[in-house]
Amino acid sequence: MKSLALKLVSLILFTSVLFSCAKEDDGIYFNESTEAINTNVTYTSIETEILDLVNEYRQSINLTNLTPLNIISGVADGHTDYMVKTGTVSHDNFNVRSQTLIDNAGAKSVGENVAYGFNSAQGVVNGWLNSEEHKKIIENSSYTHFGISTESNSEGRNYFTQIFIKK
Repeated sequence: MKSLALKLVSLILFTSVLFSCAKEDDGIYFNESTEAINTNVTYTSIETEILDLVNEYRQSINLTNLTPLNIISGVADGHTDYMVKTGTVSHDNFNVRSQTLIDNAGAKSVGENVAYGFNSAQGVVNGWLNSEEHKKIIENSSYTHFGISTESNSEGRNYFTQIFIKK
């Protein structure tokens, strides 16, 4: 009798584990970030001018134009907001932004330029072009798409995030 009871309890435990309602852990995770990606982007005049100036510069050195992609600008916007909130200019969490674009925009590679304090599109683009590392990103011939985000802090100082991808 004990043997039958033990088998019955074992069967019940096995069945409850097998058919439980717990989330299956298959090792695949989608968008673990709590932030949604904004793809409904409206570009400000300074953002549009930055995109145009970068493409004009690339044309002047015989590189192809980059195509703006809203998902890239949406991801850039999340980082610009982060920089404004923390009061720092950084590439913090770049790996997360990069992976987001790999997963959601088909990016094969990702580059990023950030800046702070410039009052004009020409000023920030000149700043990036006068920096060897930032210039390398703008001049990378493998990039095909880009996005931009600008935001001002409470003192009216501008923060910038520009992201480039190869699709």
